[in-house]
Amino acid sequence: MPDTSWEKPKNFHTQRRGQRLKFIGAGLIILLAVAALLVSGTLQGARYFITVDEVLADASYRGRTVRIAGAVAGETIEYDSERAIIRFEIVSIPSEYDDLAQALHAALQDPAAARLKIVVADAAIPDLLQHEAQAILTGELGNDGIFHASELLLKCPSRFEESTAPAGLSQIPEHA
Repeated sequence: MPDTSWEKPKNFHTQRRGQRLKFIGAGLIILLAVAALLVSGTLQGARYFITVDEVLADASYRGRTVRIAGAVAGETIEYDSERAIIRFEIVSIPSEYDDLAQALHAALQDPAAARLKIVVADAAIPDLLQHEAQAILTGELGNDGIFHASELLLKCPSRFEESTAPAGLSQIPEHA
C-alpha cells in the first residue's frame, strides 16, 4: 500500500503567523480610518449654523464656507428674473428663544440688530422667502461684506402653526 501520510512543511507556522499579522494590521488600519472619520464628522457637525453677529464680528469667516441663520427682512427681497439672482437681508436672531415666530418678529423690530446682505445666484425665488421667515444659508462672506449663498433653506413658522377655531364658534358635528 502506498504511503499516504502528510507532513507539514517546515515553514508552515511562520506562513500562518505572517498571514495573521497582515490580517490584524489591515483591521487596525480600517478601524483607525473609521475612527478618524467619526471624529472629524462630529467636530464639523457640532454646530448647525453660526449667527449673523458671529460672522460679522470675526474676520476669519471671510472667504470660508459657513452656514448662517437669520430672520428675513421682507422689505429687502429683490429678484432679478433675467439673471436668476435673489437679494435680501437677514437680521440676527437670538440664540435662545421659546417661540421661533416671536423671536423672528422681535429680531426684525430691533433697530440695533445686525443685518447681513445676502445674494443667491442661479436660483428661482422660493415661496417661503417672505418677511419673518427663518433663513439658513450655506455660502461665503465676501470681502464686500455680502454673503454669497450657494444653498438656501427657509422655515416659515406661520405656515406650520395649528389653525384653531375662533372663540365662541362651535365645531360642526360629523354626520355618519
